[in-house]
Amino acid sequence: MVDIEQPQKKAAGVPAVLSSFKFGLHEMGPLRTGKVFQKMNQDGGFDCPSCAWPDPDHKRKHAAEFCENGAKAVAWEATRKRVPRAFFAEHSVAEMDRISEFELGKLGRITEPMLLRAGATHYEPVGWDEAFQVVARHLKALVDPNDAVFYTSGRTSNEAAFLYQLFARAYGTNNLPDCSNMCHESSGTALSKVIGSGKGAVTLEMLEESELIVVVGQNPGTNAPRMLSHLEIAKRNGGSIVSVNPLPEPGLKRFMNPQRPRGWVGKGTELADQHLQIRIGGDQALFLALGHLLLEAEAAAPGTVLDKSFIESHTSGFELYSKHNAELDWAAVEQATGLRRAEIEELAQRFIKSKATVICWAMGLTQHRDAVATIREIVNVLLLQGNIGKPGAGPCPVRGHSNVQGDRSMGIWEKMPDAFLDKLDREFSFTSPREHGIDAAATVKRLRDGAVRVFFAMGGNFAMATPDTEVVHRGLRECDLTVHVSTKLNRSHTVTGREALILPTLGRTDHDHTPAGPQSVTVEDSQGAVHLSTGNLTPPAPEMKSEIGIICGLAQHVVPDVGQIPWADFADDYSLIRQRIGRVADGYEDFEERLRANEGGFLLAHAARDKREFKTSDARAQFTANDLTWLPTAPGRLLLQTLRSHDQFNTTIYGLEDRYRGVHGTREVVFVHPDDLADLGLQDGQYVDIVSEFEGVERRASHFQLVSYPTARGCVAAYYPETNVLMSADDLAKGSNTPVAKGLTVRLEPRS
Repeated sequence: MVDIEQPQKKAAGVPAVLSSFKFGLHEMGPLRTGKVFQKMNQDGGFDCPSCAWPDPDHKRKHAAEFCENGAKAVAWEATRKRVPRAFFAEHSVAEMDRISEFELGKLGRITEPMLLRAGATHYEPVGWDEAFQVVARHLKALVDPNDAVFYTSGRTSNEAAFLYQLFARAYGTNNLPDCSNMCHESSGTALSKVIGSGKGAVTLEMLEESELIVVVGQNPGTNAPRMLSHLEIAKRNGGSIVSVNPLPEPGLKRFMNPQRPRGWVGKGTELADQHLQIRIGGDQALFLALGHLLLEAEAAAPGTVLDKSFIESHTSGFELYSKHNAELDWAAVEQATGLRRAEIEELAQRFIKSKATVICWAMGLTQHRDAVATIREIVNVLLLQGNIGKPGAGPCPVRGHSNVQGDRSMGIWEKMPDAFLDKLDREFSFTSPREHGIDAAATVKRLRDGAVRVFFAMGGNFAMATPDTEVVHRGLRECDLTVHVSTKLNRSHTVTGREALILPTLGRTDHDHTPAGPQSVTVEDSQGAVHLSTGNLTPPAPEMKSEIGIICGLAQHVVPDVGQIPWADFADDYSLIRQRIGRVADGYEDFEERLRANEGGFLLAHAARDKREFKTSDARAQFTANDLTWLPTAPGRLLLQTLRSHDQFNTTIYGLEDRYRGVHGTREVVFVHPDDLADLGLQDGQYVDIVSEFEGVERRASHFQLVSYPTARGCVAAYYPETNVLMSADDLAKGSNTPVAKGLTVRLEPRS
């Protein structure tokens, strides 16, 4: 039943606790729930497979170091439900394709390899050896290894990611697209150039001691709920918090911390001191204006605003930047941002007052056409006051999936530098390819052209995560073989090549025991901390393999004689993998030894954060001059952003509830400002088609219910993946190639 209520004004608290345990008990039962929740994000336990938010050190960890969405992610994986052979025998692939994404995920864990043979209508169970032989037959038949694509989800462990890229390169291709291409690629692209590292330069402790935290284009209450606890600590320490977002999100209004009595019976903590309801695409203009105001304030009172010593000693490009920013078209800024000048000036005063500022952001920034320029403007503002490489300050991209940052460290990238590949070649005595591979957006284009013969996915749901949904589905169906390493069913398993394989794998919660004994894996969180993850549940079936076991088994069938790679040894003893990682991956030197010496893990070095050293082209942090760009719209047109509901993580749907936004029982809704509804002659509750317009091509998402909502004027929002059909594979962020999911020009057509 569809029910639309008023959005909430606070987050977490008792409802979050009840929701966590209700979901856990339903999926796992009481004993299993207690066992799982007790070990989640704890030393000696397993890392949450959901977001990449870091864990506090062992001295500060709570007994329940998890959030509502993390609890749902774990319960979703650790469910007692299984998909039996009978399901595949009774349901053809065409029938499975008619089951909703939500219902597919509810069916349970997959327990044995399933093969769709060429010309068949149903999956059938096969043994592991036959499954590997099928993949080997297809890969060995390719004349050009670049006709195969090896996709990676962000939940893959460091060890599995390292072996996966090693296998792909031993096979002969750098076609290693991953989910980072579609989320934080813009962050890495921008930061690498201007500070010398694509990773954020802030730790948990630094965040908590910040005097000013600006949260831009992020909804931590849903996407990284544990972040709220650390924002609360910063607030108690006297810090100020500002949110910048087209939607007012309850997590930054008031936080009811379930770890504290005040979060159960009190009023909680009011987090945001100021909320700037920015127009979609106006963030670059905002930070350009902030830089302008800081320069003006310094000119009016020399030596009181900017950190001239830092600028002179550690940066380049300041003169060009300041000259470029001297003149500012305030009318354009106000039109681009939808903000009043007074609001921006108030925020500028907060920057001036602060001696230690952190700026956080997520996909609300990274998925714009001008995301790279926007993030560079953020860095400009931070550099003006020396807000990098000191306590309480720095850039803080908040990455989404659990180990997406670790994947990149391990070599999951289509453009890994030669220095990494040279070390890889020396370590394993083979020659890896040097021709750059393709990213996620280029993969979609190759699929559109029918140029992908084998598509192999290590986790994820590529069929729904990417733009141009219909194009992707058509391209996947034209592949000779599609393979998905998965824990549960999703849409990608019903959008198959001429042959298709589902290879079931152990999850984070599952105990992994090999002939060498119990095994653990590692992950790298969003702030560069590395720690062990050890599952504690009996696997769903005795013959299931880990991702590492699957990669090693496959490699022994496909590339057994390439180089000197002990695949069988790696499958048995993961410490051997970590020893090799330590000799190849930057920052992971003496990997296994450091893990043994630090039970809670260790923090990777970051030159800019730790020593104010910048590994850029001139060994300095670089100011950049970026022309102002924004998104004008014609009459009757609106700007769309795609977003998550509170009951999902990426493409995984846990339920049909978005409690914070007041939406229950449906996902096909579009949030519109009440004044925009009136101007367009539309009514709350009316059904419309959302039609996107890009370079003369229209794309349509049908039958969405209008929800009157306090968004920024001229801006609308709707859930993905349902609205990914509106995105174009040709509409990409400049410099990073990230598909644009924020700032789509759309119109709303009433249903007859």
